[in-house]
Amino acid sequence: MWVGALWAIGYISAPVLFEYAGDRTLAGTLAGHQFAIVAWLGIVCGVYLMIYMLFREGGKALRQPAFWLVLVMWLLVLAGHFGISPIVERLRIDIARDVVQSVVRSRFATWHGIASVLWLIESVLGVALVTQLIRK
Repeated sequence: MWVGALWAIGYISAPVLFEYAGDRTLAGTLAGHQFAIVAWLGIVCGVYLMIYMLFREGGKALRQPAFWLVLVMWLLVLAGHFGISPIVERLRIDIARDVVQSVVRSRFATWHGIASVLWLIESVLGVALVTQLIRK
C-alpha cells in the first residue's frame, strides 16, 4: 500500500494535477495534501512493518535487507514530512504573499528539488522492498 501510494501520487496524480488543474497554486495545494496523506501512510506502515518483522523474526530481522529498507524509507518519510515539507510550505506561502519573490522562489525551488529527490529515493527503495518481500 505504501509503495503503491508513493508511485501513484508522486508519478501519476501530482503530474496530472499540474497539467490539468489550470491553477498551479491549487494544484500545488492539492498535491501537498496528497503527499501528506502518503507520508502518514508511510509512517504507520513503516512502524507496523518493523514491529511485525521484529515480532516474527526476532533479532534475525536485523540481518534482513527488507528490515533495513523499511527503516531507511521510514526515516526518509520522517525527514520529508517533518523537516522538508514545512520549509517548502512556508516558502510557498511567502511566494503567495509576494515576499521578495526572486529570493523566495530560488529557495523554494531548492527545497522542492530536495523533497523530490528524497521521494524518488524512497520510491526506488520501495520497489527494492517489494522485490525482497516477493522473493521470500
